[in-house]
Amino acid sequence: MAKGILYGAVLLLTFVLTVIILRFLIPYLKSKKMGQKILDIGPRWHKNKEGTPAMGGLAFIIASFAVLAAAVTVGAALGVLKNVAGLALVYGYALLNGLIGTVDDRTKFKKGQNQGLTAVQKYALQFLAAAVFLFVGVFTGLIPGRAADALYIPFFGAVPWMSSAVFRVFYYVFSLLLLTGIVNAVNLTDGIDGLSSSVTLTVGVGFTVLCAFVAPSGNEEGLILSAALIGSCGGFLVYNFHPAKVFMGDTGSLFLGGYVIGLAFLVKNPLIVIFFGIVYILETLSVILQVGYFKLTHGKRLFKMSPIHHHFEKCGWSEVRIVSVFSAVALLFCFVGLIGCGLFS
Repeated sequence: MAKGILYGAVLLLTFVLTVIILRFLIPYLKSKKMGQKILDIGPRWHKNKEGTPAMGGLAFIIASFAVLAAAVTVGAALGVLKNVAGLALVYGYALLNGLIGTVDDRTKFKKGQNQGLTAVQKYALQFLAAAVFLFVGVFTGLIPGRAADALYIPFFGAVPWMSSAVFRVFYYVFSLLLLTGIVNAVNLTDGIDGLSSSVTLTVGVGFTVLCAFVAPSGNEEGLILSAALIGSCGGFLVYNFHPAKVFMGDTGSLFLGGYVIGLAFLVKNPLIVIFFGIVYILETLSVILQVGYFKLTHGKRLFKMSPIHHHFEKCGWSEVRIVSVFSAVALLFCFVGLIGCGLFS
């Protein structure tokens, strides 16, 4: 009962606080001329969005930090959160990525263009953050990676491959690629009004069910983190749903990417992101396929534009329709992933 009350309080308070902060943050960002630059290669109708305040992700970062700090105190007093190390690990990783996004956004505004840090600079920082997360998580036993651990694979169960030193090396390399890959995939998904926040809210619901009903033992931290994730995205959608009054910027999208993949590792089920994060993955694959096809065919395009949400825009879909369909796809695959983890077993 106490766990449910704390979950509901974290979700509601994060939602409300995000909305309140945005109420004051949006005018401030406008006054500082921190508006989004729109690339000429993008859909021409996106030009009317130029100047929309960016870096709105600061609102849900501040809100979630404040609420989670209070939740840790209250949860410890009630005996609901007995160990908050995992929560701190995941949130710290999300914050590191949010900081990278903030540096990138600030650099864009200083340069007065749409590119801030170079791709190499950004990935190097993301890789460093991922390495710190993986090392600390494995060393403390908060995430899988030690010889005695088993790797959980949806639909197959736990496999004891970690006992092999060769496999552990492969796992560490794969984990670094997965951590940085999902962070950047969430960033790619943030391309139209409300898309990234809607899809990530849906992913938060998936993690809630996973932590509460599929493997409830020891997942109190994951449950509270899921509540803050849903509250953050829900509160942001109040101002980000089409027509958006604010964009989250790399500050917000990289933070959310770190949050989502960090949660997957915390619940000791990193491969669940293949299902929960299917939209992020498809967005990234569309870019890879587009670039590869363009080079192989010397100028032809597989999609009208990538990432794939822009392809559907050019096919005549409205932004609201794209957000609705992509969120429904995310929800469907969350359900499939939950079945693979034993939801009805």
